[in-house]
Amino acid sequence: MDKKILAATLLQALAVAQREGRAETLETLVEKLCVRRRDIRSTLTVLHGQGMLDVLRMRLTLSGFAIGSALIGETLPALRAAPRAATAAA
Repeated sequence: MDKKILAATLLQALAVAQREGRAETLETLVEKLCVRRRDIRSTLTVLHGQGMLDVLRMRLTLSGFAIGSALIGETLPALRAAPRAATAAA
Protein backbone atom coordinates (compact mmCIF):
# COMPACT_ATOMS: atom_id res chain seq x y z
CA MET A 1 0.00 0.00 0.00
CA ASP A 2 1.33 3.39 -0.99
CA LYS A 3 1.43 5.74 2.01
CA LYS A 4 1.11 8.82 -0.21
CA ILE A 5 -2.12 7.53 -1.74
CA LEU A 6 -3.43 6.68 1.73
CA ALA A 7 -2.55 10.19 2.95
CA ALA A 8 -4.38 11.78 0.02
CA THR A 9 -7.39 9.51 0.58
CA LEU A 10 -7.46 10.42 4.28
CA LEU A 11 -7.23 14.14 3.54
CA GLN A 12 -10.07 13.80 1.05
CA ALA A 13 -12.28 11.82 3.46
CA LEU A 14 -11.59 14.17 6.37
CA ALA A 15 -12.29 17.26 4.21
CA VAL A 16 -15.64 15.82 3.13
CA ALA A 17 -16.55 15.03 6.73
CA GLN A 18 -15.44 18.46 7.93
CA ARG A 19 -17.49 20.19 5.22
CA GLU A 20 -20.54 18.19 6.29
CA GLY A 21 -19.93 18.93 9.96
CA ARG A 22 -19.24 15.30 10.83
CA ALA A 23 -16.41 14.12 13.03
CA GLU A 24 -14.43 11.13 11.83
CA THR A 25 -12.72 8.77 14.24
CA LEU A 26 -10.06 6.16 13.71
CA GLU A 27 -12.76 3.49 13.79
CA THR A 28 -14.96 5.17 11.17
CA LEU A 29 -11.95 5.67 8.87
CA VAL A 30 -10.96 2.01 9.24
CA GLU A 31 -14.49 0.92 8.33
CA LYS A 32 -14.91 3.39 5.48
CA LEU A 33 -11.55 2.80 3.80
CA CYS A 34 -11.13 -0.91 4.68
CA VAL A 35 -7.52 -0.31 5.67
CA ARG A 36 -5.65 -1.69 8.66
CA ARG A 37 -5.90 0.44 11.79
CA ARG A 38 -2.10 0.50 12.09
CA ASP A 39 -1.67 1.97 8.59
CA ILE A 40 -4.28 4.67 9.16
CA ARG A 41 -2.87 5.56 12.58
CA SER A 42 0.69 5.89 11.27
CA THR A 43 -0.44 8.02 8.32
CA LEU A 44 -2.51 10.26 10.61
CA THR A 45 0.58 10.69 12.78
CA VAL A 46 2.62 11.77 9.75
CA LEU A 47 -0.11 14.24 8.69
CA HIS A 48 -0.16 15.61 12.24
CA GLY A 49 3.62 16.02 12.18
CA GLN A 50 3.39 17.88 8.88
CA GLY A 51 0.84 20.28 10.35
CA MET A 52 -2.09 19.16 8.19
CA LEU A 53 -4.16 17.54 10.92
CA ASP A 54 -4.87 18.09 14.59
CA VAL A 55 -4.97 14.42 15.52
CA LEU A 56 -6.32 15.05 19.03
CA ARG A 57 -9.44 16.72 17.62
CA MET A 58 -9.39 14.83 14.29
CA ARG A 59 -9.80 18.14 12.47
CA LEU A 60 -7.82 19.29 9.46
CA THR A 61 -5.75 22.44 9.76
CA LEU A 62 -6.14 25.16 7.15
CA SER A 63 -3.45 23.68 4.91
CA GLY A 64 -4.82 20.15 5.32
CA PHE A 65 -8.34 21.34 4.60
CA ALA A 66 -7.18 23.21 1.49
CA ILE A 67 -5.43 20.13 0.11
CA GLY A 68 -8.29 17.81 1.08
CA SER A 69 -10.86 20.13 -0.47
CA ALA A 70 -8.86 20.25 -3.70
CA LEU A 71 -9.01 16.45 -3.80
CA ILE A 72 -12.79 16.29 -3.41
CA GLY A 73 -14.28 15.01 -6.62
CA GLU A 74 -10.93 13.73 -7.85
CA THR A 75 -10.51 10.04 -8.55
CA LEU A 76 -7.59 8.83 -6.50
CA PRO A 77 -5.63 5.67 -7.30
CA ALA A 78 -6.76 2.48 -5.58
CA LEU A 79 -5.33 1.89 -2.13
CA ARG A 80 -4.48 -1.69 -3.04
CA ALA A 81 -3.33 -3.13 -6.33
CA ALA A 82 -5.91 -5.22 -8.12
CA PRO A 83 -5.28 -8.94 -7.74
CA ARG A 84 -3.60 -10.48 -10.73
CA ALA A 85 -5.25 -13.37 -12.47
CA ALA A 86 -3.51 -16.63 -11.81
CA THR A 87 -1.86 -18.07 -14.87
CA ALA A 88 -1.73 -21.79 -15.45
CA ALA A 89 1.74 -23.23 -15.67
CA ALA A 90 2.24 -25.48 -18.66
